[in-house]
Amino acid sequence: MASRTRRPGAAPAVPDGSRRRRLPMRLLLPLLVLGALMAMLMLRGYVHSEILADHRIQAEASTDKVPEKILDGGPVIDTRSGRATSLQMPDRRIVLTFDDGPDPTWTPKVLDVLKKHHAHAVFFVTGTMTSRYPDLVQRMVDEGHEVGLHTFNHPDLSFQSKKRIDWELSQNQLALAGAAGIRTSLFRPPYSSFADAMDNRSWPVTEYIGSRGYVTVVNNTDSEDWQKPGVRQILRNATPKSGKGAIVLMHDSGGDRHQTVQALDRFLPDMQGRGYAFDNLTEALDAPSALTPVAGPELWKGKAWVFLVQASEHITDVLVAGLAVIGSLVIGRFLLMLLLSGIHARRVRRKDFRWGEPVTQPVSVLVPAYNEAKCIENTVRSLMASEQPIEIIVIDDGSSDGTARLVEAMGLPNVRVVRQLNAGKPAALNRGLANARHDIIVMMDGDTVFEPATVRELVQPFGDSRVGAVAGNAKVGNRDSLIGAWQHIEYVMGFNLDRRMYDILRCMPTIPGAVGAFRRSALERVGGMSDDTLAEDTDITMAMHRDGWRVVYAEKARAWTEAPESVQQLWSQRYRWSYGTMQAIWKHRRALVERGPSGRFGRVGLPLVSLFMVVAPLLAPLIDVFLLYGVVFGPTERTIVAWLGVLAIQVVCAAYAFRLDRERMTHLISLPLQQILYRQLMYVVLLQSWITALTGGRLRWQKLRRTGVVEAPGGPVPRQRSGSESDERRPVG
Repeated sequence: MASRTRRPGAAPAVPDGSRRRRLPMRLLLPLLVLGALMAMLMLRGYVHSEILADHRIQAEASTDKVPEKILDGGPVIDTRSGRATSLQMPDRRIVLTFDDGPDPTWTPKVLDVLKKHHAHAVFFVTGTMTSRYPDLVQRMVDEGHEVGLHTFNHPDLSFQSKKRIDWELSQNQLALAGAAGIRTSLFRPPYSSFADAMDNRSWPVTEYIGSRGYVTVVNNTDSEDWQKPGVRQILRNATPKSGKGAIVLMHDSGGDRHQTVQALDRFLPDMQGRGYAFDNLTEALDAPSALTPVAGPELWKGKAWVFLVQASEHITDVLVAGLAVIGSLVIGRFLLMLLLSGIHARRVRRKDFRWGEPVTQPVSVLVPAYNEAKCIENTVRSLMASEQPIEIIVIDDGSSDGTARLVEAMGLPNVRVVRQLNAGKPAALNRGLANARHDIIVMMDGDTVFEPATVRELVQPFGDSRVGAVAGNAKVGNRDSLIGAWQHIEYVMGFNLDRRMYDILRCMPTIPGAVGAFRRSALERVGGMSDDTLAEDTDITMAMHRDGWRVVYAEKARAWTEAPESVQQLWSQRYRWSYGTMQAIWKHRRALVERGPSGRFGRVGLPLVSLFMVVAPLLAPLIDVFLLYGVVFGPTERTIVAWLGVLAIQVVCAAYAFRLDRERMTHLISLPLQQILYRQLMYVVLLQSWITALTGGRLRWQKLRRTGVVEAPGGPVPRQRSGSESDERRPVG
């Protein structure tokens, strides 16, 4: 329990008397971030032809509806006036055309060769590549080349509706406007060939394209460079016959084009030496330029489009880098957990292992309680069965449900009730510490029950004088529900396996509030429990490390706690934990630059805690985002195999953790579902905690509703073992 504040006043009423409900900023911002992220991924998928792409290719059809003059004509087809005409290239005039670019690797090399030999060409670009590499299109225009449309997503237009054709053209023009501030009247259909290959399916498309103001440009000389036949063969294929003019088809994208570049560097000077000129299309035809500048809204729409595409590319690059980071962190954490937890288990389970002299002296058990009427009797009865001599101090923190009266009515020996006005859990624990009679202090929650051996096992590490605090083994008592089973897996795998690892690394981040023990002198040296954060257990643990004390894990000190049974309660609890952990890390940040034990924890413990408890969980959703993206848009099989691989690693770790804790493996049946549903909730909680921290929000404590379903083990309450009552202290208040 952290400091509790009164509920703020009711929301203002609207005129009809109903309350106006506003979505809190801490919920709105995660939704906006998620929406923006998904929009960027969808945009990236669109410009990478992963979404709305159509890769079908039409089979050959009859040609009886295509005019003979087109079939027998030249490679430039003009249907803009409603009449079909075609043009041939003048003799010794070659128009080099490059399809499917621009490509960041090969287009610059092609441009360099063209510039070297003072030649011009026509680049038929796709909208997807233009949007991604606008600088290359600008360079084409600046160096005197012409640019034509090759659709946006490169579909076979004979399959498409007129609406889709218009979309392909307009989106391609939009990309050109954003990249170079131009529009073009040249068009080349995807999968096109010579004019005599026009058929009854492609000809209507050509006619429609002409009605939209475009000249269709096919080719009459195919270098077949896409087949990579070798430089010599490309040269033979590209050379016109008998001094004729030609429109030569080449590619500057779509794969490895080094043969194209090498062939081009030989082809240009060789053909120029034979008297050929290399012009763009309108130069060769002595016609007005096909490129016209755009301005006004059209220009700004294009620039906005290119900006968004570039943003999606950069964001995706960051996400991919983040995915690599989280992948490394997850695998590294799992490997560390498997290795170090095994070392920890072997060390503490050796027959000759001892912390030191057995600890047999009486112990003070502090039970802070706020409205725990449903649980407190089970808690106290479980303590009365303890094998270790103890005194029990229940600190009633201003409960309104009669918690204190229930404890007093039990009339049990060595059980005292201390009342205080509601001041929060840290204040209640400090009040209990002031009333405690003994030098070892055990702290637990009011909804937790101990086994008879729990306190004894918890305090044995104090036989080592270097140990200042001990973390127990917290377990979920109400694990029969699905959400309880998920938390059970999380406690065994995510918390207790972690604690074994951190024990070996000597940087345990948190002593659980449900079951922890402290050396009284260590608590007093660090100033007791603090209310500076909402995670007082993490705060005090870090303070112990910085003061030079060892913090260890006692696996046999089992405590059974009641986990939240609804999503809302779980959200409230984990939100407070996440935000409190961030507060504690920030509070102890100076340990990074200090010397001695504090510096060791700061340079070892804080980075590990930050990576594994804050950064990794924050980036972990990328695994699921890319899983969803890959399943929907491909490659589906590889994506599913990769996700199953990650799941297999988690299953191995979980099974190992359950084996170490001697838990039944049957609960792991729900692990895959936990990874799909439960983790998503934890992601949003952590993201909300980040946003609360970054926006300066203040999180208030929320009391979880308890049911008291976790029973005390051991049946009837036995008489407590007597013990020394030395070091008596008068109760305070």
